[in-house]
Amino acid sequence: MIPKQPPPGRILALDLGEKRLGVALSDERRLLARSFAVLKRKSRAEDFARLAHIIQEQQVTLLLVGLPVGLTNDGQATEVENASVSWMRDYAADLSAAVGLPLVFCDESYSTVEAAASLRARGQRARARQSARQQRQWVDAVAAAMFLQAYLDAQAVHKP
Repeated sequence: MIPKQPPPGRILALDLGEKRLGVALSDERRLLARSFAVLKRKSRAEDFARLAHIIQEQQVTLLLVGLPVGLTNDGQATEVENASVSWMRDYAADLSAAVGLPLVFCDESYSTVEAAASLRARGQRARARQSARQQRQWVDAVAAAMFLQAYLDAQAVHKP
């Protein structure tokens, strides 16, 4: 579901997982992405309430959710989707309805692998004073920032 004219403002990107939600945000001008948070999943109601708080606080105007399948420009899968991807689409659609924001899907295939490699290449922890376990969890937010930046770069290329 790609809005015809995306509204101006920040984009919130989500890397959906069974246990955690990786959250990234764009700047207001939609040029740069940054890792924002990793939230431990609870119930949909609790997840949506926490995300709604972030959305309001950060003045988010668009949701971007990564799916681990190739996607066409209109958000349709280029390969067969499994039950996990179906759950992700359902979760994202419910979130979009709950917070009243447009939703865009993007391909996030291999973003977690790339995020982990990026963190290792830097030779440092994602944030100061983090344990190895916290470091692994932060990968979800870095992955969200990676596919958000790819989306922002693609949008910039298509601007008139």
